[in-house]
Amino acid sequence: MGERVQKALIIGGGFAGMTAALQLQAQGISVELVETDAGWRSYGAGISLNGATLRVIRQLGLLDQFLAAGAATDGVHMRAPNDMIVAELPTPRVAGPDVPGSAGIMRPALARILSDAVRAAGIKLRLGQSFTDITETADAVRVTFTDGTADSYDMVVGADGVYSAVRKALFPSAPQPQFVGQSVWRAVLPRPAEISTVTMWMGPKLKVGLNLVGAEETYLFLTEDRPTNDFVAPETQLATLKGLLAQFGSPIVRQLGADLHEGSQIVYRPLEQLLLPRPWYRGRVVLIGDAVHSTTPHLAAGACIGIEDAVVLAEEIARAPDLTAALDAYQNRRWERCRMVVENSAKLAQIEITGGSREEHAAIMKQSMISLAQPI
Repeated sequence: MGERVQKALIIGGGFAGMTAALQLQAQGISVELVETDAGWRSYGAGISLNGATLRVIRQLGLLDQFLAAGAATDGVHMRAPNDMIVAELPTPRVAGPDVPGSAGIMRPALARILSDAVRAAGIKLRLGQSFTDITETADAVRVTFTDGTADSYDMVVGADGVYSAVRKALFPSAPQPQFVGQSVWRAVLPRPAEISTVTMWMGPKLKVGLNLVGAEETYLFLTEDRPTNDFVAPETQLATLKGLLAQFGSPIVRQLGADLHEGSQIVYRPLEQLLLPRPWYRGRVVLIGDAVHSTTPHLAAGACIGIEDAVVLAEEIARAPDLTAALDAYQNRRWERCRMVVENSAKLAQIEITGGSREEHAAIMKQSMISLAQPI
């Protein structure tokens, strides 16, 4: 596989897939992107991002659009259930001295910024489609799509999420995502006057956090210990989340519960994780993002490491002597960083579940943030 990649297919139109499409197209590669959702929608409430993610967004030339739609702040305040600040964690200004070290934005807003960039780049889209077959030939990958058409590519990138169909096709015996014993609740609320940066309240069996997603709105997240992965009926979610917030002594948190209503965009999701052992590719087909390293949100780095995957993959494709060398370099360059995020996030979850040391929790968060600030 010594020839240059001239034509690539991205399977999956999420954050990692869109970034891969942009970065590979910037290398002069003809890129197509296939996405199952015909409306190319992004669901969910807000998303928290760290400085390392902002660094990539700036590299993509999209920082101004991001800051106009979201919010960026410095530092993390850790509070006890009664509002007392017990720790203040720094968030390095990784994207530059003029850009705060953490940020929040509504998921649909970030998706729109990236999808607009993909459309502006002239990348061919296959929306409302998926694949039915991937077959590698001597010098290409032949992909058959659900509309009955087929085409050949020099490389295929599987960016289709934690339940990746590409991963299943490549590695049928790969491990499956595992429930970690916690679930997360998310909602969007008016910004409390007392909150100026990312703030978390650590309580027994519960953790509440707030992150600004604009001038007037804040993104609420609450992790709840759950021994089993049970279904939570949508019609019960508002009352359940209100009850969880009422367990805190903090007047701020109690007011958040009082302010919740049917239009608060409440989302409930069990937390799962996956770290696929290497290899992350077979032949001309490679996996990125949640397809190989799905993590819990404890470090606000799941989107970050998926977006970084796309950047590193494009860099290695551009400079390696052949595709195999590029894919080897990509996975080896990404392994330790992604492993750290998945494993440290799991450690934080276990500390919360077992009622472990808050000092250890803060130390792991601080060290992880320092690691994420390092070059990719």
